[in-house]
Amino acid sequence: MSTPQNISCEFFPPRTENGVLKLRETREQLQALKPTYFSVTFGAGGSTQEKTFETVVEIQQTGYDAAPHLSCIGSTKTNVRQLLQDYQAHNIHRIVALRGDKPSGWAAGPIGELSYANELVEFIRTETGKYFHIEVGAYPEFHPEAKNAKADLDFFIQKVNAGADSAITQYFYNADAYFRFVDNCAQRGVTIPIIPGIMPISNYEQLVRFSDTCGAEIPRWLRWHLRDLKDDKIALQAFSLDVMTKLCERLLTGGAPGLHFYTLNQAHLTSEIAKRLGII
Repeated sequence: MSTPQNISCEFFPPRTENGVLKLRETREQLQALKPTYFSVTFGAGGSTQEKTFETVVEIQQTGYDAAPHLSCIGSTKTNVRQLLQDYQAHNIHRIVALRGDKPSGWAAGPIGELSYANELVEFIRTETGKYFHIEVGAYPEFHPEAKNAKADLDFFIQKVNAGADSAITQYFYNADAYFRFVDNCAQRGVTIPIIPGIMPISNYEQLVRFSDTCGAEIPRWLRWHLRDLKDDKIALQAFSLDVMTKLCERLLTGGAPGLHFYTLNQAHLTSEIAKRLGII
């Protein structure tokens, strides 16, 4: 197994000063992975837009590439255009372009001038040409709103055709789902790198809540083991580290072009997985 070339880590923008300080510590620890970039999420309906901007600018100023998430739902072309200009002014060359989650309580009706991620990608290309490296989302186990598997793949290919450079998947715990998705994409002529998303497991209830929301499947055997260990944090994390290391090994051995870690602003589990893989 060779060392992957594309390693990236995802953060969410902290809302408090203590959170800012904690994220700085986390980022400094994860620099040992020599990541290609750090990405920063963007809340539903743009709810953390200002904090996302502040966080990515700080990361960029440390000498590491930062990739802000940019969602179009509930936004306008004017707002998106201004953000793109602001990011260019700070020498940021990566964007994670997403439709975005619908805010809770969102009523039926228009969801913005740009309703889908492929429209956002196309808009970014129209406005800025090839300035940005654009990452898009991919769903090996299908988007929770997809009508069927074919429709889900069609939507992904629309994002690729609109100008995406690479893709990051939703997290998963079934390597076969990833390889099947990559094969299906290749059969449709997709050649961009598709980086598997990796979610280290630190808390059973949190993982179940996240997975129920985003449609990620927790295999029954894994769910039951985690449930049995949910009240023993040390044992649960030791078990999950073994599971995640084996998953990453299989992905990399099978040809995955890298790993994207959903860190939840914590360094320990991601760092330990990276050590076991020989990345650090």
